[in-house]
Amino acid sequence: MDSIYYRAIQRPAQLRSAYPFVQFGQPFSGPEFGMVKTFQVYLGAHGHNSSRSASSNSSCSNSSEDDRTYSCVHCRAHLARHQDLISKSFQGSQGRAYLFEMVVNVSCGKPEERLLLTGLHSVADIYCDCCHTVLGWKYEQAYETSQKYKEGKYIIELAHLIKDNGWDLSWVELDQRRPY
Repeated sequence: MDSIYYRAIQRPAQLRSAYPFVQFGQPFSGPEFGMVKTFQVYLGAHGHNSSRSASSNSSCSNSSEDDRTYSCVHCRAHLARHQDLISKSFQGSQGRAYLFEMVVNVSCGKPEERLLLTGLHSVADIYCDCCHTVLGWKYEQAYETSQKYKEGKYIIELAHLIKDNGWDLSWVELDQRRPY
């Protein structure tokens, strides 16, 4: 029987502690396949502890905040948890974007220097591991001291995001109508 290997990008210890149920880089025994299969990380309520405390939201009555995730609009691969959302007030090349502390199921391109709205940054494009769509970028280095908080964080453009798992429909509709 061939082994199927779980393919994952080298992740910081922070990601491993946030998702202890994921066996990064470990072989997976399965039926015989003629190829190596890639598995995605699935986010949701799997008994993991978040580094951020989940605040109760009265408008989200169907599920806890831990269940709410953001997925790729093209292939529905999980990308980020709601607790990892830092800011909704960013601008991407295709419109509005969100800043996340941590993301999964993405690959990084080569870092390059770009002059963004907030100054010069070293960024690397991020791609969905499943459909290979460019989703946004990762801030590798910020050259201005006021922008240092972005280093190691991820931008995903709203054109590539969909809310998944546990979002109360009325709350989603309100969120989409809100002027930004």
